[in-house]
Amino acid sequence: MKIIGLIAGASLALAAWAQYPQQQYPPQQQYPPQQQYPPQQQYPPQQQYPPQQQYPAQQGYPQQYPAQTAPPGPPQAYPGQGPVMAPEQLDQVVQRIALYPDPLLAQVLTASTFYDQIPDAAAWANEHNYLQGPALAQAIAADRLPFDPSVLALVPFPSVLSMMASDQAWTQSLGNAVLTERPAVMDAVQRERQVAMNYGYLQNNQYDRVIAEPGAIQIMPVSAGLIYVPSYDPYVVFRRRARGYVGGVIRFGPGISIAAGFAPFGWSSPGLRWREHAIVVDGRPWERSWTNRREYSHPYVQRWSRPDGGRVERHEYRGRDDRGRGHDRDHR
Repeated sequence: MKIIGLIAGASLALAAWAQYPQQQYPPQQQYPPQQQYPPQQQYPPQQQYPPQQQYPAQQGYPQQYPAQTAPPGPPQAYPGQGPVMAPEQLDQVVQRIALYPDPLLAQVLTASTFYDQIPDAAAWANEHNYLQGPALAQAIAADRLPFDPSVLALVPFPSVLSMMASDQAWTQSLGNAVLTERPAVMDAVQRERQVAMNYGYLQNNQYDRVIAEPGAIQIMPVSAGLIYVPSYDPYVVFRRRARGYVGGVIRFGPGISIAAGFAPFGWSSPGLRWREHAIVVDGRPWERSWTNRREYSHPYVQRWSRPDGGRVERHEYRGRDDRGRGHDRDHR
């Protein structure tokens, strides 16, 4: 009886459900089709929004922020700025001249900024190395040498000019560094002098006085106007030495006296003001830099006018024979 009742109830339920036809439900296709929605292109296109360049550009911010107008790349790629070297690179560049006495070092630093004139000046100095003192100064004027006074200041030092001419890449690197980052160059010299002093190589001697102060180690000639050029191996002087004293590491050539005739070439009180990072020539700071290198003319006390009409040769060339011995050097 229970089974018959269940069957009867199920039959009644099916009959009731059948009364509602399936098609009365909204067919799927009667829903609004997708294409009836506003198409995507009807929305405001992206270009109608304010373009990015309308926002405040970076150069509009205060100037202390770095501008993004310079092209990416190494430091020398920025306009108005020369090549920049890391401190370790500067240390290596200045090592070969770091122990020069301050007056000579000041002349080397300034002359290196005219590195394109160094080879010709070195050739002339080597051809006329039999001339010294006033005779050499007169020959420079008579031959109408067209070099900058800072280069002419090194003519009495043929070995220095030859060193600079034989490695023009080094000379150009030094000159560019002096023009671009003179304070960093002078700091590098001080670091190397401190190293040489710590290792016991930089000391007072019969040629130079070493004046050590915090942040400023000066090397001054014992006799004013008498310059001795030191010769040394940077790989020895600026490295920790072996156990025991190593003598003869720094050698000196013959003294070179700077005559009064060289005053127009910057030999009137040249020097270095280490704490001010200033190169001083004729008592005035050397202000040649990367930006004004084409028009700057140092105000020498005795003005040197570059000769017009070209260079001439009024002096006999006395070279060296095959065995490296100098010919007769008597000046007539």
